[in-house]
Amino acid sequence: MSAPVSPAQPPDPTTGRTTGRTTGRTAGPSPGAVLAFVCLGQFMVFTDVSIVNLALPSIQDGLDMSDVSLNYIVTAYATVLGGFLLLGGRLADTFGRRRLLQIGFVVFALASLASGLAHNGAMLIAARAVQGLGAAMITPAALSVLTSTFPEGSERNKALGVWGSLSGIASIFGVILGGVLADGPGWEWIFWINVPIGLGAALLAPRIVPEGRAAERGRFDFPGAATLTGGLLLLIFTLGEATHVGWDSARTIGGLTGAAVLLTGFVAVESRVGAPMMPLRIFRLRTMRTANITAVLVFGTFGGLFFFASLFMQQVFDYSPMKAGFAYVPLAVAVAAGAGVASALIAKVAARSVLIAGLTTTVGGLLLLWRAPADGHYAVHLLPAFIALGLGCGMVFVTLQIAAFSGVGEQEAGVGAGLINTSQEAGGALGLAVIATIAYNGLGTELANAGTDSAAIRDVHAAANHDAFLTGACLGFTALLLAVFLMPRGKQPEPHPAPEHKQKHEHEHDVQVTTQH
Repeated sequence: MSAPVSPAQPPDPTTGRTTGRTTGRTAGPSPGAVLAFVCLGQFMVFTDVSIVNLALPSIQDGLDMSDVSLNYIVTAYATVLGGFLLLGGRLADTFGRRRLLQIGFVVFALASLASGLAHNGAMLIAARAVQGLGAAMITPAALSVLTSTFPEGSERNKALGVWGSLSGIASIFGVILGGVLADGPGWEWIFWINVPIGLGAALLAPRIVPEGRAAERGRFDFPGAATLTGGLLLLIFTLGEATHVGWDSARTIGGLTGAAVLLTGFVAVESRVGAPMMPLRIFRLRTMRTANITAVLVFGTFGGLFFFASLFMQQVFDYSPMKAGFAYVPLAVAVAAGAGVASALIAKVAARSVLIAGLTTTVGGLLLLWRAPADGHYAVHLLPAFIALGLGCGMVFVTLQIAAFSGVGEQEAGVGAGLINTSQEAGGALGLAVIATIAYNGLGTELANAGTDSAAIRDVHAAANHDAFLTGACLGFTALLLAVFLMPRGKQPEPHPAPEHKQKHEHEHDVQVTTQH
């Protein structure tokens, strides 16, 4: 039911475009209940990024998958999620935020069911990709609901702080939960646990979440979504297969060329369409641009860290999945501590200084893992590295979220939110593919030469994991150099307004938003 029209509303948080005039708001659920509900969806999405890590050896044995193909279980989810996040925001505005949230929960739950029922690696990877599609509906729709529930100012900032802090905590919790479930009822339950949560959330949504959508349908940037996701998928697949077919093979060269063409096409599409998923003008902002490029490298580092640290503890230290999961507990505590430190420092010093400190600590932790011997001890060789990594991760998570909005005007706030989430997810997928490609180069030959000698097999796995940690440290160091040389040293710039012709275009295309319950 429509209510009397009220003044114009700020831009939509997922697309950054002005939605026009809104209707008056009727009484509904408390903001706290809405925040708890949307955070549940966000927590489930980010938990599933890492929940499979400790279950990978069990999945490999159960489905007879190769070492190289294992990383596709992680990257299929993260790549589809990252590729469709911005389009998901557009769909939420057109078809209704609550409606898309419900559809996303149902898709996610059914894909989780299919993942647990998978009888081969291809079926599992495909189901994980569909999970990513469901997550790409949940995240932007939930963020839209959050920002429309809390008025601009301190209340919204606090809510967004809770939302943003879930990224690091959910990633660590996912690793721990994955170990407990894989070592207990079985790896299938890391997926099946999502089924009642997703379906229950879809049923509860009408009782908690108010509906809101544009009364007039806009155009969708399907070409942009297709070229971006297709380019990322082809790039990641090519990187993973290069270890088998060779870097100089026609298949590898053709795949890399095709990925470059698709990603170049994405840039061309975004520069021409009237309602792009990612307006290219936003990259004129120096701090925002540096934050997103750094996020790609940083989350690529973190993606490789959790993947290979889990394998390192199980294949080299001979930990059970449950023991490896609880070995991450100090890291989770350190993430919370690092986030608290960053939150306190960011009000006193420039984001650049906090980011440099966090990245330096992160690189130091990866180098400690690189030097951890195969016959090492947890308290001596793993615990110090995990504490350093946790502190660094926590500091970097908070700082990048703040820096990603530096200089972004109100009319581009949603684009900034979608872009940093896309950078995180796509960076995690790409980083893992690169690290896995380097770490697994020649692994099959070395394992064949090791034969059935358990000690030799352990040494081969240790060497591969050490290569992964060193590669991750190199990515982290590259991000550190970007922060040192490109991040502003002093106060952050003022918001940069959109071009005058763009503001006029958006004003002429204002649409009316109805509120339904």
